[in-house]
Amino acid sequence: MYALYSALLTLSLLLTLPYWLLQMMRHGKYRAGLRQRFGAVPRALVKQDQRPRIWIHAVSVGEVVASSAVIRALPEKFPSHRVLISTTTSTGQKLAAQRFGAENVFYFPLDFAFAIQPYLDALRPELVVVAETEFWPNFLRLAKQGGARIAVINCRISDRSLPGYKRFRFWLPRLLEQTLANVDLFLPQTDEDRRRLIEIGAPESKIAIAGNLKFDMAPPPAPAIVASLRENFGNSASGPILVCGSTLEDEEGALLSAFRNVLANHPKAVMILAPRHPERFAEVADLVGKLGFRMSQRSLWSGEPLAGGVFLVDSIGELASLYSVATVAFVGGSLVPRGGHNILEPALYGVPIVTGNHYENFRDIVNFFASRNAVRIVGLAELPLVLMELIENKEERATLGRNALAALESQRGATDRTVAALLKLMSVQSGGSA
Repeated sequence: MYALYSALLTLSLLLTLPYWLLQMMRHGKYRAGLRQRFGAVPRALVKQDQRPRIWIHAVSVGEVVASSAVIRALPEKFPSHRVLISTTTSTGQKLAAQRFGAENVFYFPLDFAFAIQPYLDALRPELVVVAETEFWPNFLRLAKQGGARIAVINCRISDRSLPGYKRFRFWLPRLLEQTLANVDLFLPQTDEDRRRLIEIGAPESKIAIAGNLKFDMAPPPAPAIVASLRENFGNSASGPILVCGSTLEDEEGALLSAFRNVLANHPKAVMILAPRHPERFAEVADLVGKLGFRMSQRSLWSGEPLAGGVFLVDSIGELASLYSVATVAFVGGSLVPRGGHNILEPALYGVPIVTGNHYENFRDIVNFFASRNAVRIVGLAELPLVLMELIENKEERATLGRNALAALESQRGATDRTVAALLKLMSVQSGGSA
């Protein structure tokens, strides 16, 4: 079954190769870390350090952020171990390097034995921790054969991914069953995720609900740009400030149209616009210019007044802190059917949050916030009216922001439960001592 899977993976890679090459040429995507993805182990991971390793895999920025508290706790609980972090995306790589040191971070290899085995031979991890649901058959099989304990933390099975797992189970039932059997511990976010894990074939005895690590996020250290913006807004009496984060194609136009309505009543308003994908920065800049807005780009900004214009965030890793300056925050990826993005980042600052009605990837969080009157959910038609209502109603904004922070605080604790479960897993492995 693994040979068949590897053959199908190879075929898929060959068929989609023109796409990957085009993305590399046009946007530089996937070029970073290419040698590492094919099995070239960075020297920094192995030189002058023979401590046993713990391998954490966090796909992208969201998983790195969510897992950060766990990653920081592991060296305290396992002081004789070295913690290493792999990511799949370049943005995740940059954030992980900033937080945990570039010498401890690398790109996750492709799911082929020739790419995976060099890492397992070099690192010999005693514990492999996978964030959310990265069930790579060859990786899990080879890591298990190498003697590692394997845990999947903050695990969720989204509405979008569940049908895919069901199809996988129908066509390759033995492969999925064997893949899931290689995992020693599943720590899902909710009871619904637990039920879905069992539905796709995970052994019930290996599942324990730990909660959602995203609720345990702490506000990131504020970059210098935050203080600069606050000073700029104060000097020019700018406001209100609309922060639109993680936006996608077909969202920016609607948001800019809504902002035009805001400017009609508040000529010193500012929109901070942060597209989700770096390769779209230039495209969004062109759109803002074509629609006639005065624009400043983060990468070129020299301190000129921002009142009455758009501030385009063409940088990586600053959005979470920028929510702190918002009068109202909009979380993107949600006006179009792409599953939404994390509303907890603005909630950390007690900021009133608006999100679109396509939030399937964060279903449990958004529904919980909605039940606490802690978020406004809108469609394209309602967006301008809801934004204007919140901007005009200070009391409603205060209530919404206060409820958002309270909702977040009420769900903390997943990090402690996750770390305790990992300690227990390693204690079982070592016969009683972690």
